[in-house]
Amino acid sequence: MTLDTGATDLQAVAALKSAREKILTELRKVIVGQDQVVEQLLTALFANGHVLLVGVPGLAKTLLVSSLARVLDLKFNRIQFTPDLMPSDITGTDVLEESAAGKREIRFIAGPVFANIVLADEINRTPPKTQAALLQAMQEKQVTAGGQTFDLALPFFVLATQNPIELEGTYPLPEAQLDRFMFNVRVDYPSQAEEEEIVASTTSAYEARLERVLGAADILALQKLIRRVPVAEHVVRYAVRLARATRAGAGERDAGTATGDGAANVGRWVSWGAGPRASQYLVLGAKTRAVLHGRFAPGIEDVKAVAPAVLRHRIVTNFTAEAEGIKPERIIEELLKSVPSE
Repeated sequence: MTLDTGATDLQAVAALKSAREKILTELRKVIVGQDQVVEQLLTALFANGHVLLVGVPGLAKTLLVSSLARVLDLKFNRIQFTPDLMPSDITGTDVLEESAAGKREIRFIAGPVFANIVLADEINRTPPKTQAALLQAMQEKQVTAGGQTFDLALPFFVLATQNPIELEGTYPLPEAQLDRFMFNVRVDYPSQAEEEEIVASTTSAYEARLERVLGAADILALQKLIRRVPVAEHVVRYAVRLARATRAGAGERDAGTATGDGAANVGRWVSWGAGPRASQYLVLGAKTRAVLHGRFAPGIEDVKAVAPAVLRHRIVTNFTAEAEGIKPERIIEELLKSVPSE
C-alpha cells in the first residue's frame, strides 16, 4: 500500500484507517491477542514517539516488534542490553584501516542504533552510561561519535523492554530518560483461549507470510498529517488539566484541576507528577488515535484512552503509596474520574 502524495488530508485520514486495519490483519498472523498493545505501538509510531514495553519474558514482545518492522518495511535492529555493554556497542566506533594504497585512515563503523526501529531489550540491565547513549538518538535523531555527528534514517522509533519481576542487579532508568518515552505499555498474559491458540500455532509447521502495508515515506507523510490535525481548545485544556492534576499541590493552585478524593490522594501518594511533555503527548496521542480510527479531530475520550500509557511512568509515588501498595494506575484511574472535562 502506497499513499497518494496528492491526496487531501481527509483522504489521507481514510487511508490511514485502512492501513491500520491491514496492519492488524497482518500482525494477527503471528501475534495472538495483544490488539491493545499493537494499537498503542501504532499510535506512538505515527505520533513520532518512543515506547517502553513492560512485561514478563515469553510474551512475544520481540516477535511483535520485528513483525511490525516487516509489515512497515522498516530496517530493524535488536540490542540485547547487558551489564558489560558499552556506549560504542550501540552508537558505533572508529576503526583504523589501511587502504589498498597503503594509506591508513580512520573510518566510522555504524552501530545497531542506525535503524528505523530499534528494540532495546531489557534496557534496565545495562549501566546508566550506556543507557544514556540512546538519549541523543531518541531526542535529536542524531548520533555523535569521534567528534562527528551523524543523522539517523527517519522514521526512527525506539522500543525498549523491561522485565518487572527481576530487579536485582538492574539499573532503573532515571526520570529524565523515562520522560523521553511517549508511552509505557504493559504487556499482560494472554487469556486461556489465546494461550491455547498460541501453543497450537507455534508447535505446528505453520509459517506466516507477512505482507508489506506501508513504507518509510508513507510513515513520514502520516506523521506530518498528525501534526496538521486540529484540536479543540477544550480538549487541550483537559489534557493540560489532567497532567497538572498529577502534581502534588496543583489542585490548590489551579481552579478546577481535580475534585474529591482524586485531588486529595495525589497530595497523599505522589512525590512528583508529570511534566509538560506529558501534556504534549496526551494531545499528540489523542490526535493519532482519532486519525487511526478515521476521525479528523480528537475528543476527550481519546485523551482518556491514551492517558494511562502516557502518565504511568511519569508519576513518582512516595513512601506512603508504596506502604499501602498504591500503584500509579490507581492514581490515574481516580484522576480520570475526578478531573472535570469542561
